[in-house]
Amino acid sequence: MSDDKTTHFGYQTVPEADKAERVRGVFDSVATRYDLMNDLMSLGIHRLWKRFAVQLTGVRAGQHVLDLASGTGDLAARLAGLAGPDGLVVMSDINAAMLARGRDRMLDGGRAGNVRYAQVDAEALPFPDGSFDCVTIGFGLRNVTRKECALAEMHRVLRPGGRALVLEFSRPTTAPLRAVYDLYSFQVLPRLGRLVASDAASYRYLAESIRMHPDQQTLKEMMEGVGFERCDVHNLTGGVVAVHRGFKL
Repeated sequence: MSDDKTTHFGYQTVPEADKAERVRGVFDSVATRYDLMNDLMSLGIHRLWKRFAVQLTGVRAGQHVLDLASGTGDLAARLAGLAGPDGLVVMSDINAAMLARGRDRMLDGGRAGNVRYAQVDAEALPFPDGSFDCVTIGFGLRNVTRKECALAEMHRVLRPGGRALVLEFSRPTTAPLRAVYDLYSFQVLPRLGRLVASDAASYRYLAESIRMHPDQQTLKEMMEGVGFERCDVHNLTGGVVAVHRGFKL
């Protein structure tokens, strides 16, 4: 029997089995200019978003942390500093090109002592139950094919008392801001992608993927649905970005 399940790739409807490969192609294309584009796209504000998310983790010295969709390692680097030499941060990504770039950046920054690297699929994590005190994913959940599976896996690998944080683009909280954000996303962003990364299509996909991602309340309900408790939501920059946090009790 054929598997006819479909999902979204931006605004396109594609077979579920094809999405991961398509997303991989996007990030293979943008890997070398990823950090520069992040700074240009957000005017540097992404650094503040990530700093706020890391503060919410409550990671302490000696703890074990899994950072999913690590990309070039912005969250992992900060988390490694909090975990200290007796702790551990597993920096992971499904995309080999992004993970390699992140590892090189970590090594160049002299932050590799308590960091390990793993190419993993967030929907099927190769770690035992209760392995980590904290799991984070920054700007990666919207690219996952089956988000509920990834959230359930994050819950599974947490120890009791552990917490998960999802930092992701979300839905602006006011209509005027949504209008400005749409204009920027669909007019300015692809042009930036073409000029800086020679790739307008990948950045058009990124804008579309944000629109297809669940809004704040829906994602909170999804986290609660897989077992997270005491879930809270923190809107940043008027809801352009949100941090969702949930606990395993």
